[in-house]
Amino acid sequence: MRFERRILRSDMLRCALCLDAPCSKACNALDPAALLRSIWFDNEKTAALRLSGSNPCAVCSAPCESACVRAHEVPIRALFTRLHEEVRPGIEVPLPDGECLRTELCGIPLENPFLLSSSVVGSTYEMCARAFEAGWAGVSFKTVCSLDIHEASPRFSAITGDNGSIIGFKNIEQLSDHSVAENMAIFRRLKANYPTKCILASIMGQNDAEWEALARACEENGADAIELNFSCPNMADGGLGSDIGQVPALVERFTAAARRGASIPILVKLTPNVASMRDAAEAAKRGGADGISAINTIKSITGINPHTYVSAPAVHGRSAVGGYSGNAVKPIALRFIAELGQNPNLRGMHLSGMGGVETWLDALEFLLLGAGSVQVTTAVMQYGYRIIDDLKTGLALYLAEKGFRNVREAEGLALDSVSDTTNVLERDTVIFPKFRRENCIGCGRCVISCADGGHQALRLNEDRKPVLDAEKCVGCHLCRLVCPNHAIVSARRRVDRRNGK
Repeated sequence: MRFERRILRSDMLRCALCLDAPCSKACNALDPAALLRSIWFDNEKTAALRLSGSNPCAVCSAPCESACVRAHEVPIRALFTRLHEEVRPGIEVPLPDGECLRTELCGIPLENPFLLSSSVVGSTYEMCARAFEAGWAGVSFKTVCSLDIHEASPRFSAITGDNGSIIGFKNIEQLSDHSVAENMAIFRRLKANYPTKCILASIMGQNDAEWEALARACEENGADAIELNFSCPNMADGGLGSDIGQVPALVERFTAAARRGASIPILVKLTPNVASMRDAAEAAKRGGADGISAINTIKSITGINPHTYVSAPAVHGRSAVGGYSGNAVKPIALRFIAELGQNPNLRGMHLSGMGGVETWLDALEFLLLGAGSVQVTTAVMQYGYRIIDDLKTGLALYLAEKGFRNVREAEGLALDSVSDTTNVLERDTVIFPKFRRENCIGCGRCVISCADGGHQALRLNEDRKPVLDAEKCVGCHLCRLVCPNHAIVSARRRVDRRNGK
């Protein structure tokens, strides 16, 4: 059964997740902004645990709602009352201290499994320092190269949800625009000031000698590990980026070159723009890699302008295929992580998973499929480094509730449930939908979808409540997915169609 929440993002869609939020400045009893962020990032239980004693909102005039940048559009008092009355009573463990999150990357200690992935979010000393202060365990620094980088403007576009939040994100950004010497100086400074944080140096060379030299320079200047960028879709010209990741022989060759230059752990970052990562990953291991990072962004085209006929982002009337990321790519990323995690030839290699992680629950899914660390970019670009608070506390509380002593005990637990073919699935029983009539608003969306996209097994009765025809229902659960009020769930009992039980 899918993890079920009591309070959803849809309950607070008008919240802007503000910087220096006026709601918190107006409240003397709580930090409303932090609690609202916890709700947004699937971490309602942690929010509820922060409410001590009686409900302070019960006798409050809600100045937080008046101070909100969207005054009286976010039901803050009602949300916090629900946290206190609906969520908190069901929590059986105290908020853990976070020690359970300690893990490692190829023998390098990590305070928690969360790293910034190689991108603009980890591209200067100041940015990395702020991220480390916020609680991130490390950074895969923006790819170091000897190329002369000049970025286009604009270089981002997005597909957004109903409230404007980013679902899918496209970039045509390239690599670090600092010189190799400047980046090495940043590594030395970061390691001197943050010795317990992990510096994963992403690099991209143009030939064997350059891969070797860059790897050597990174190790000599304080990097804890190296990540070989064989996957950037925006650097594919001239046999770079994803052009390498699509050719296992090149993966092995350049991994071996980097290994000649460095003794510290090497991870290979592979492209999802392939049918399978198996051959490239095995080639990386033969070349001397200690781990695999996946996935990088997916080649994409977004937002064709109906008047100019140019896709986004448009740069002086032209555009280009770019890398797609954000929560929309998570199912694809999980598929590749599962493929790597199930490959016996990769056993013992560290998997660093990324692609669409916004919440601790997203991160947990990568861990359950075999990842040992999780990298994040797009969610940080949208919400800031502050999301680390809910990534850490949400995951720690889950581990405590499950009785896990540390995060490594969760790694790979879902791998046995995944098959690359549907032929293994049981097909003789049906799980019917179950209707929560107290939540049903009588909209009929379930009936419409079942009639036009399903098996015509639903109708509305005189009270505008759905009625199921069990003879026609095949248990596809389309109705559950389209219900706007979450009034349909899965029944617990399977019905065997062969004998009617």
